Amino acid sequence: MQRPLAAAVLTLAAVLSLAACVKSADTDTRAPTAPRGVTAQSGSATTVHVMWSAAADDRGIAGYEVHQHGRKVKDVPATTLMTDIEGLTPRTSYDFTVLARDAAGNRSPNSASVPVTTLAATAQDRTAPTRPASLRGEATSPRTVTLTWRAAADDTAVTAYDVYQADTRIHTVPGTATTARIATLRPGTIYSFTVRARDAAENASPDSAPLDLTTPAAPGDTSPTATAPTDLAATAKKGEITLTWTPPKTDGAQVTEHQLHLNGSLATTIVWGAAPPPGRAAYTFTVPDPPGTRYSVKLRAKLPDGTWGAFSAQRTVVTR
Repeated sequence: MQRPLAAAVLTLAAVLSLAACVKSADTDTRAPTAPRGVTAQSGSATTVHVMWSAAADDRGIAGYEVHQHGRKVKDVPATTLMTDIEGLTPRTSYDFTVLARDAAGNRSPNSASVPVTTLAATAQDRTAPTRPASLRGEATSPRTVTLTWRAAADDTAVTAYDVYQADTRIHTVPGTATTARIATLRPGTIYSFTVRARDAAENASPDSAPLDLTTPAAPGDTSPTATAPTDLAATAKKGEITLTWTPPKTDGAQVTEHQLHLNGSLATTIVWGAAPPPGRAAYTFTVPDPPGTRYSVKLRAKLPDGTWGAFSAQRTVVTR
């Protein structure tokens, strides 16, 4: 009667040992690499813009920490490679480092320390820079684009240019630069870029004219950017927004239905009961919010096979 019990004990021990081995194998003890390419730029008397290149990890980065002189001042999600540190003192020296963190809590070594001095405070500067002009660009790879523009003017000085994609700031360069390289984009995707100039008092210029760029598809990628509406334009007046666009080409078949997304959410479906108008399409809708409200709009078309195509480039419009 003892032999089966002994066998059961041995079997249980083997199972526990195997479970321990599996758990040990699954334990993540490897820390991410330290972020590289850290830069710190003072965009005003009280803010510093910190940027870096993505760290690497065998299981993926969960987030980043920005430290000022050894003290953590910002937590940033893994998808973000820049942040603003605010509430600083004018004309003061600071140093910043960045470290990466994975899901198991392993933290990378600190990046190289980057020194920066905030700008001097400017008294009573309420004049914004002029709008950056002649925005041009090129998709240089499936994941990168290069933008150039004509310098803005300011009564004191332009201290920074902010690059926006779909009304979200994604990059900042010094006020002496008129070019920017944007990386970590998706292959085969339509992007809409604008640029704003900023001075030391944080006065921001109006947006530049938007620029639409499509990144090339990666090898083997079938991203359906050809199914997106193109040349979307948005204008606002007295509580109304008017959109005009060119529907996607579908080998002669008519596109009779579009979805309108407002501020990232589906707002309505635009349907033509009869044949759609030839050439460019147009649609006007009312908005309830007061003048000065910003809206982001984009469209996608229902294709003849019943599926939804790719989104157009996004536009931002301010009500009057």
